[in-house]
Amino acid sequence: METIKVGLLGLGTVGTGVARIIKENQEDLFKKTGYHIEIKKVLVKNLNKKRNIELSEDIFTDNPLDVIMDKDIQVLIEVMGGIEETKKHIIDAINQGKHIVTANKDLIAISGQELFELADQKKCDLMYEAAVAGAIPIVRALKESLAADDIVEVMGILNGTTNYILSKMTQEGADFADVLKEAQELGYAEADPTSDVEGYDAARKTAILASIAFSSRVTFDDVNVEGITKISARDIAYAKDLGYVIKLLGVAKRENGQIEVRVNPTFIPNNHPLAAVNGVYNAVFVKGKALGDAMFYGRGAGELPTASAVMGDVVEVLRNIRSNSNGRIGCTCYHDKNIKDINDIVSKSYIRLLAKDEPGVLAGVTRILGENNVSVESIIQRGGRSAGCEDCATGEAEVVLVTHTVRHEQLQKATKEIGKLAQVARVYNIVRVEEGGK
Repeated sequence: METIKVGLLGLGTVGTGVARIIKENQEDLFKKTGYHIEIKKVLVKNLNKKRNIELSEDIFTDNPLDVIMDKDIQVLIEVMGGIEETKKHIIDAINQGKHIVTANKDLIAISGQELFELADQKKCDLMYEAAVAGAIPIVRALKESLAADDIVEVMGILNGTTNYILSKMTQEGADFADVLKEAQELGYAEADPTSDVEGYDAARKTAILASIAFSSRVTFDDVNVEGITKISARDIAYAKDLGYVIKLLGVAKRENGQIEVRVNPTFIPNNHPLAAVNGVYNAVFVKGKALGDAMFYGRGAGELPTASAVMGDVVEVLRNIRSNSNGRIGCTCYHDKNIKDINDIVSKSYIRLLAKDEPGVLAGVTRILGENNVSVESIIQRGGRSAGCEDCATGEAEVVLVTHTVRHEQLQKATKEIGKLAQVARVYNIVRVEEGGK
């Protein structure tokens, strides 16, 4: 029986899941690949730490070179996270002829091109399915199953923490701060939730998906990012009244040779498939000229879901070794499309503001909108605390407007001018609205 020896960089939550699958599924993995898989070395920070899985003590090391330079190891599984140090380890491993499977979205979103070019030179596989949306097989679907299609849009819920928070706010009418605290207590959110709630995690995944979908290099720095910290229970309530739900979406669109790529809270119509994706689940909505619409749905994080995606890549690498076809699908970023400036992005928008409840206020607001070529689809005005406006003082009202499609630059200019009106106390929030709602 032939054996392939693998090395693990990291044995945290995902690394433990990978080791567990290898141990428990040996027979099936052998039948699917023709190889037995042996974990030869595991890099850990603390050799004395108690593990949640039984592995032979002699395979652990705190020296990365013990894994990277081991000539018996053919496949390196990177689940340690980090960027610069991890990048060096992967470069060194590829130079040693090792195939790489990684779950590291940060590294792929920032330095993917460099790593892919090196892997292509060395005829090594570099697989990263687990870097985006956990167990959902979206990377392979875009790279292989949909490779002949002309993809025009990829839009998804790519962060389970923010989706859990927004789902709870929608279902219970709770405030952001209260739900965030609950998410941290349940282990869905980190002690420092910045990467999740400010949209950075979703932005890295969106950059990766855009790169694959449009065959053009898109990096994390190209993504315009807005998080969910400004979303309040009032915004959630108005979304319900208007026939929408609010989700943090990663959006990548291609039009006229340009790529629009952003992450932001979005009003999406109740009848949109993404509207029903709640809790910690992820989903990716794909639109292709031949495909039409399709949605990929599942768990976006966790020990075994993410480990399942990692091991799917390992199976693919082993099959490539068997057929002597490693490196057959490298970097597909052969176009050089321009990234659309945020000011040129066009969408409908929701605006919520606090103003004096007196004649002429709405006229002043709509006048400014009209002068900036912003047309209004609907207006709601609710005055006083009896209408649920807790911030309203006597004689004040909450005003909500939904615009027709408008350039971002025009909308920003208009809302800035509205905020300067003497009758307007505050512009609370501006949120993009996905087309197709009521």
